[in-house]
Amino acid sequence: MDTFVIEGGRRLSGRIRIHGSKNAALPLTAAALLTDEPVTLRSIPDLADLKNMYRLLAELGCVRTSEPPASEPGVVKLHTQSTENSHARYEIVKTMRASICTLGPLLARRGYARVSMPGGCSIGDRPVDLHLRGMAALGAEITLTAGDIIAKAPHGGLRGATIFLGGAFGSTVLGTANVMSAATLARGVTIIESAACEPEIVDLANMLNAMGAKIRGQGSPRIIIEGVKQLGGIDHTVIPDRIEAATFMLAAAITNGDVTLDNCPMDALLAVVDKLAAMGIHVTPVASAPGVPPAIDPMRASVRVTCDRTIRPIEVTTQPHPGFPTDAQAQLMAALTLASGNSVITERIFPERFLHVAELARMGAKLYRQGPTVVISGVPRLIGAPVMASDLRASAGLVLAGLAAEGTTAVHRVYHLDRGYEKMEDRLNTLGASIRRVDDKDLPSNAQISEG
Repeated sequence: MDTFVIEGGRRLSGRIRIHGSKNAALPLTAAALLTDEPVTLRSIPDLADLKNMYRLLAELGCVRTSEPPASEPGVVKLHTQSTENSHARYEIVKTMRASICTLGPLLARRGYARVSMPGGCSIGDRPVDLHLRGMAALGAEITLTAGDIIAKAPHGGLRGATIFLGGAFGSTVLGTANVMSAATLARGVTIIESAACEPEIVDLANMLNAMGAKIRGQGSPRIIIEGVKQLGGIDHTVIPDRIEAATFMLAAAITNGDVTLDNCPMDALLAVVDKLAAMGIHVTPVASAPGVPPAIDPMRASVRVTCDRTIRPIEVTTQPHPGFPTDAQAQLMAALTLASGNSVITERIFPERFLHVAELARMGAKLYRQGPTVVISGVPRLIGAPVMASDLRASAGLVLAGLAAEGTTAVHRVYHLDRGYEKMEDRLNTLGASIRRVDDKDLPSNAQISEG
């Protein structure tokens, strides 16, 4: 396995472009199963999760028809050429939770789906019962066999229904994507109540509408879908990744840096920018190039991120969008370890999403956890140490801590990072960081860490 070796204490400065959204791209690629016509997706990041999704889609008869030329990175062309296999096998599904996104499109287009129970990060319980409730409400017969979900549409296909998708910790993003995708081809009208409001859902709805669907209300808690008989092909550009943008904003903050982000989805980051302002971190719109006025599209802005000399403490509670995103919680916690006072983070989406707390403590952070809440007492400095990445966003938080720490930090198991950040070390290095990706067996003994 690979490890990041980080020489900390370097101030980040420079300019980078935010990639397309991983969390939007995964359900968008699954939606290619809804049509027999070609689907072209642009600004797709080069990530491990998406590579696994292409493998899964290929097994389901939806193949990637060509590799993009070097002049057009991020272009993915998909085309469903066979409907014989509708089984999403455990061997692929176990690598990423978003595999469940194939359930709705398969059921709607083929009338049958067999999808293994999904895997993904170890950040707490994320049941799929809301997905299954939604499919059952559309008329599907649901059974569980040998770890697989088997869904069968009734004779005549799925039928519209009113479906409540609220769960114990709020709405379900992937569940909303699944039900919305399935409902596009159902007979009649489907109303999703307590739908996820995330911008990734809006992006999916916008693409489906361009394919011929009739969806309205996306971005609100009530989405209404009028079923159509078929969907066509599409050429669609995915929205920028709001979590990558938040991560680089916090990287600038923790290193007292000066970083400009292009293609930044400011309209999807209002809660993040609000909390950053309270910390003394300034996010200012700028021109994308000399002589060019700031972008009109708030989802594709250029912004400059600077900060005061001292990070101020804050209180934050993660919430469904438009609240503060759980996927930026670990990165925020890393920055707050250096704040001048006590901060409080309460996790309301995944209450067990605190595996990074013990690792930050290894670097000298003072953290006190009580249930879903962590109190962070700011310290003057962090000290480099070997740490273990436990999930995607925790990994990003540890990398940020390593950027600011004195000395050398070794972040083990960075394969988690590769699931959600494209060449993160190279991009940070262009901003002045010092990060090397090395094989574990090549590490010096003082950079090793027990995996027990």
